[in-house]
Amino acid sequence: MNSSAEPLRSSASSAAQPASWRQKLLALIGVIFALGFPAIPLSRFFDEFANARTLFAYELIWWAAVAALIAWVRFAEREPLSSIGFRAPGVKNLALGVLTAVVSLAGLAAILYVIFPALHINETQSINKVLATPLWWRWISVVRAAVGEEVLFRGYAIERLQRLTGSARLAGTVSCVIFTLLHVGYWGWGHLLVAGFAGALLTLLYLWRRNLWANILAHLLIDGAAFLT
Repeated sequence: MNSSAEPLRSSASSAAQPASWRQKLLALIGVIFALGFPAIPLSRFFDEFANARTLFAYELIWWAAVAALIAWVRFAEREPLSSIGFRAPGVKNLALGVLTAVVSLAGLAAILYVIFPALHINETQSINKVLATPLWWRWISVVRAAVGEEVLFRGYAIERLQRLTGSARLAGTVSCVIFTLLHVGYWGWGHLLVAGFAGALLTLLYLWRRNLWANILAHLLIDGAAFLT
């Protein structure tokens, strides 16, 4: 499979076959779920940092949401998972995922160690709360965030918003803005810079390659470098 050509073929195919009203309706329902579920304040009911039981409850709900969305694609929309970016990654896409992570980490370092001090923004308390948990605990959270957030915000939301609006740019912008804003709840308003910068790079990577594995790898490396080292 020529992974580099596939995003172009996919886009051309979508343009040649306008979505039916049924496809648009199902896409709208799916987008409401994909972008609405992360907005549910689960932490008010399941503080994942309280103990192992609440951690597993929190993670189980997230994985159930991801599974439900995948089931929606396969059994309600009756479309392949390639329609939300699950395509054979290929070496080039994986390499670009790694490169995206490196660029993102360099930018995030500048934000945390240069821009934040200049603006008197301090995220130490929130970061230390995460780092205080056992390593296995952080692994669970990092893997879930990489897979779950990329499936919901990038793979599904961007593809279906583009189907609804006809614009890849608009789809990417809406997804990225919502992704950024939803990170404010736990981290605070200063995190807009962090989530916005990383989210923009992940969005651009997906719009360019249309390969969810590359995005998942990039997301995993970014969060892993921050919380697993």
